[in-house]
Amino acid sequence: MTKERVYIFDTTLRDGEQAAGAGMTPDEKLEIARRLELLGVDIIEAGFAASSPGDFQAVQNIAREVRKPTIASLARAVPRDVDMAWEALKGAAQPRIHVFLSSSDIHIMHQLRKNREEVIEQAVAMVKRARGYCEDVEFSPMDATRTRPEYLYILLQAVIDAGATTVNIPDTVGYAIPEEFAALLRGIQENVANIHKARLSVHCHNDLGLAVANSLAAIKVGARQVEGCINGIGERAGNAALEEIILSLHTRRDFFGFTTGIDTTQIFRLSRLVSDITGMPVQPNKAIVGLNAFRHASGIHQDGVIKERTTYEIMDPRSIGWPGSALVLGKLSGRAGLRARLEDLGYKLTQEELDRVFEEFKLLADKKREVTDEDLEALMAEHRRATVETITYRLEHVQVSCGDHEIPTATVSLRGPEDRLYVDAATGNGPVDAVYKAINRIVGVPSKLVEFNIRSITETTEAVGDVTIRIEKDGKLYTGRGTSTDIIVASAKAYMNALNRLLAMQDVATQAKSG
Repeated sequence: MTKERVYIFDTTLRDGEQAAGAGMTPDEKLEIARRLELLGVDIIEAGFAASSPGDFQAVQNIAREVRKPTIASLARAVPRDVDMAWEALKGAAQPRIHVFLSSSDIHIMHQLRKNREEVIEQAVAMVKRARGYCEDVEFSPMDATRTRPEYLYILLQAVIDAGATTVNIPDTVGYAIPEEFAALLRGIQENVANIHKARLSVHCHNDLGLAVANSLAAIKVGARQVEGCINGIGERAGNAALEEIILSLHTRRDFFGFTTGIDTTQIFRLSRLVSDITGMPVQPNKAIVGLNAFRHASGIHQDGVIKERTTYEIMDPRSIGWPGSALVLGKLSGRAGLRARLEDLGYKLTQEELDRVFEEFKLLADKKREVTDEDLEALMAEHRRATVETITYRLEHVQVSCGDHEIPTATVSLRGPEDRLYVDAATGNGPVDAVYKAINRIVGVPSKLVEFNIRSITETTEAVGDVTIRIEKDGKLYTGRGTSTDIIVASAKAYMNALNRLLAMQDVATQAKSG
């Protein structure tokens, strides 16, 4: 007997990006979208095309290049949004316009300032408009879990009659409790006469820590599309973590009885890519993809796992692409050993890429006696940041003079447009401040540093340091990350990463205006 399928809708590139400071460039979104395609998600919500030139370009690029999944763009229930969504999506092999409009009394009264009948008319008109562009239209009544059920039934029936092929029930503010959410889903199926004409979807937020639980409860009672983000990122406390939903369905097939089209071995690498690009670290105790998810500290647990893995592991770490036992590398390791370990970690490199990474590996190995998997992950993250197309300035050299009786002074060399070398120096309140001021003197783009975090990737005094920063310009946040055994160098790399993102987004906006 064929198992019923649950469709996986990823909104990391749209709702996930709404997490404070998690902005992505169009190139970075495309990179994540390609990995989502490898993961096997059914629908990728590539962005909100009408919200900014960068989002429009990202949706358009993904629609043209990522062919297997359905590509969706979010649109408010207004003509301009629907039209721009289609303009960005029209190159997609399988386009979807996702229209949303508030449905709860609190939103209708205080945000929309309309009456219920006007909201239904607006929703129907915009679903029809979207359906005029493509056959696949999703509608979301925003704040559905705080909407009067009787009104929600009427609204859903109207938009399905207008042509909506998916109706999504969002727990927009993370208000629902699983039993309550399941009851709402049952009520919809029992009271919306034409519900069989549309796929029922859910989109849960994590304000009470129940996003995954609500999503699974909804699947159990009839939802056949589930929406979420990799690593559970998103607005406020985040969205339902897709990897947790996927592995719950996979691990507890005996309970749910559903299948998905997901290649679970892609999860670990994708999780790390999203973390690197957004600058949002994965907490160590995070389910499925956290550093401690498959680590055992208790002697009793260690004894059990050694004798039989399933005594304390309900999932095989290899099923999500988690690296096996670590092969320690050092300065005597060759290209073959490096390539083998990187392939174990999920990285496939060309010979040219391997040669470039090997040079960086040797420099790191000279500073550390042992290079761990975590070090290699950081090395590959630096490699990715150094090879993206959006780089305007590249850090060449940093030199700092400081001490308790000296004024911190930094000299910085940057490689800029047309391969020109720029050198400048500055003083500051500390060595990092001096480096940033020297960089600002060269780049000439004023910004405000609003967040600065340092963490050690591994233990010991020779550990690689990972610096994450966020800078603000014109009310927008840009994230940067950098790694090095030297914290000052890591800080400079992080600042350059953030500035290059800022410059890339400015270029996108300028091109949109000139176009």
